[in-house]
Formats: sequence, C-alpha cells, structure tokens
Amino acid sequence: MNLNRRSFLKQSGLLAAGAAGLPYFVRSSALGADGTVAPSNRITMGAIGVGGMGMGDLSGFLNKSEVRMLAVCDVDDNHAAEAKKKVDQKYGNSDCTTTRDFRQVIERKDIDAIMTATPDQWHALVGIAAAKAGKHVHSQKPLGYSIPEGRAIVNAVKKYGIVWQTGSQQRSDAKFRQACELVRNGALGKVTTVKVGLPNKNSVNKGDRTFKDPPASFDYNMWLGPAPEAPYCDARCHWNFRWISDYAGGQITDWAGHHCDIAQWAMGTELTGPVEIEGTGKWPTDPLFNTVEEYKFFCKYKEGFTMIVAGEFPNGVRFEGDKGWLFVTRGQIDADPKTILETKFGPNDIRLYKSDDHQRNFLDCIKTKKECIASPEIAHHSIAVGHLGLIAIKLGRKVQWDPQKEQFINDPEADKLLQPRPLRAPWRL
Repeated sequence: MNLNRRSFLKQSGLLAAGAAGLPYFVRSSALGADGTVAPSNRITMGAIGVGGMGMGDLSGFLNKSEVRMLAVCDVDDNHAAEAKKKVDQKYGNSDCTTTRDFRQVIERKDIDAIMTATPDQWHALVGIAAAKAGKHVHSQKPLGYSIPEGRAIVNAVKKYGIVWQTGSQQRSDAKFRQACELVRNGALGKVTTVKVGLPNKNSVNKGDRTFKDPPASFDYNMWLGPAPEAPYCDARCHWNFRWISDYAGGQITDWAGHHCDIAQWAMGTELTGPVEIEGTGKWPTDPLFNTVEEYKFFCKYKEGFTMIVAGEFPNGVRFEGDKGWLFVTRGQIDADPKTILETKFGPNDIRLYKSDDHQRNFLDCIKTKKECIASPEIAHHSIAVGHLGLIAIKLGRKVQWDPQKEQFINDPEADKLLQPRPLRAPWRL
C-alpha cells in the first residue's frame, strides 16, 4: 500500500530534491507574504476530505496566521477544486496541490499536520496512517466507526507520539464548560439522571437512486475504501453516508460524540463508560438508508447514575439532581432554580480544561506537545456510549459491559457486534 516514492516526487514537482537525497523545502510563495509569523513557528497542513464539514474546517484553519495549507485531498474532484481555489485565494498563488489519494498528502515531508473530515469508515485508516508518518491530526468525530477501531487510533497516537484533536468542538464552548463545572462542583446536588437528546429520524437528502457508473470526476472505489462493495448511485454518497450502516451509525453515532461527550465530561466518567446498557429502536424499511431512526437506550454507571439517550428528548443534555436541574445545548444554558447559573467558583473548586477555540487548541498543543481538549482517549469513551447503545438495540436485550477490558461480560453474541463488518481488501488496520 506504500506509494512509490519516485512517482510521488514526480507528481508533486519535488523529483530533483528527492532524487538527490536533499531535504524538502517549502516554496516561499506557499508561506504567504504577510511576514507576521516566523518560518520556524509555521505549521504546514494538508486537508483530507473537503466536502461539507471538511470545507468548514479548512476555512477555520486558513484563518490561523501560523498555518500554511499546502495540499487538499478529496475523492470528488469538484470538492478538491473548490478547496484549492479557497486556499490559493487566501495565499495569492496557485501552489496548493490536489489529489484523490490521502496517502500522497501523508507521504509529504513538508507537511506537519493534517485535518481530516471523511466518512466514518475512513477515520481509523487515515488517522493511523497519519500517526505512523508522524503527522499531527485534527479528525472529525466520531473517533472511529467501531469501538475496536477507536481503540486502534488511541494506541497509534500513544505509540507514535503525535498530537490528536477530535472535532468534538463543544468542548471548546464556554456554555458547555460552565455546565460541566457546575455539575462537577455539586451545584445540582447528587445527580442520578442525565438525559441526552440527539436528533431523531434520518435526515436524508434526496438524490437519484438509479444504479449506474459513477461520474469520471468521482473515485467511488476510493470513497468506499474498507466498506463492502456496493453499486453506485448518487443518493448513497457524501452527506447521506450517515444513514447507511456500512459507513456510519445514523444520528446516534453522528451526535453521541457531541452530547454524550458533554454528559460524561460533567459526570467525571470521560475515561470510563457504562456497565449496563439496554434499549429499543425503530428500524426503517428503506433498503438503502438502514440506520435506526427512533431510539431510546439506558446506560447505567457504577458511579450511581443513569444516562438516557433518546431522539424524543430536546437536543442537548439535561442533568437532574436533588437540588435542581440544568440543561445545556448549543447557544443555550438554563437551570432551575435560576440561581444555579449564578454560582461563583472558589479557588478550591474543580475547574476544567479551558479552550475557547478548538482549532487554536490543536495548533497550540502541537507547539507545546500537550494533550488536546478532545484527546483520542476521551473521544473514544464518548462515542463508545453510542456504539454500545446501538448494539443493545440490535440485540433487543440488556447487555453488561466491562469498560476497562472493552468487552461484554459473558456475552459472545454481543462481542461479535463490536466490529460490525470486516474491512474490504486490501485495506487493513
């Protein structure tokens, strides 16, 4: 699976330097002309997956003065062209390279870090390959397509010593941090119930379902990657991958990395998980979009509280204690009694990791080698709640989980569902 080095150098215009055994040099035009950041402080980046959320992340990094985006990668040539145009306009040149193959970005010696926003089935493969190459990684949530793939990412980050930020950006929001600090410091008293509301139903964008050859501008085989072979149709790809179980877990895995993450942060269980899970769900009859549409599952923790995750709850997290309740969502925090929100923290109170800019936190941690606010270990345990809920719903019964061993207790049938499907050859972790 290694890219032929000479072919890569030829494609990227660096053949002379590579053939002579010389180090790579970043062209001065790629560094911009503002002169505000010393070259030694610049962080060179490549973007992998630049449609939808990827374009948003790309725009954010382009606004950071020390970042120089050198390459963009997407299996859709239209996405790549749009991203290249944005990068070139930012720097006033035409130096940004494009490719369909993420390995060509990771192979480059002049790139320090990557941002990636691919469909879920690619998260582990891209992230681990980048870690092996010594690249720092900003990867969109969920951390992995499955619990074993998430653990593989965590292990790779530790082994290769790179900085990793998961795109669970709510951790860098002041309202969510305030809510978690209030809960941690006992403003609600003893919290016994946490209600996590995620979106209900599959948000399918309409598209042509006719099976046909993919357009020439789209590398469909690469888009599938480790997922099973499947006939191409327009409706399958890009946004709609979320509602197809070979690529993702529907609304549960699309959002558990956000709100279940906040719930665990507040309850101090961000490095562990539930010990008992059960739930129910309604499965669609649609032959293409087959992830669970309506769901409710209960997670019991040894710490003495129950987390209930459901599409019927308001989108956000509600903490219920014996002194009141608190609800937090994007742009809103509320409580009863209202005086809870007026709580002042003292010098001995618990204060949580503070970040007011998720991408800035990633860049700062590259410089300091500190752990990011959404580390892979934390992100792994957050999305594991969603994966466990899906398994319990599929089985239709209660399951017991060991969060340390990351396996079910005396339940081989449940253990088989930890990795929903094998990886398609030639891809492997």
